[in-house]
Amino acid sequence: MKDHMLVSLGAVGGGIAGYFAFAWLLRYGLYGLVLPGGLLGFGAGIAKNRSIVIAACCGTAATALGVFAEWRNFPFQADESLSYFIMHLYDLRAATVVMIALGGAIGFWIPFRRIEPNPLVPMIKNKEIGE
Repeated sequence: MKDHMLVSLGAVGGGIAGYFAFAWLLRYGLYGLVLPGGLLGFGAGIAKNRSIVIAACCGTAATALGVFAEWRNFPFQADESLSYFIMHLYDLRAATVVMIALGGAIGFWIPFRRIEPNPLVPMIKNKEIGE
């Protein structure tokens, strides 16, 4: 349970840092939409865990944070609501979609690669073999 809390706190901290880093870069004319999701993943990777569910949740949250960051900074002119933005994601430029997806992939992969194997599995396999 402690590991889950550590991963969650790291993900929240990394996501907040990534969101504000993206907004800061925009002031200088740079477009780093991969930062919100990517830093969420790096923050979540501070602790090892044993759950692929956590990695999947982090990937989903990283993708959602990328969409949210894009909407907050570049809403559609026809309607500035979040629901309209989500319903028209297909209207975004290809580079924007790729950066959101890359942030989501990093948000999944970093916690996923930190998954520890269950220490009981080798013992169970050895008993099945008869050792």
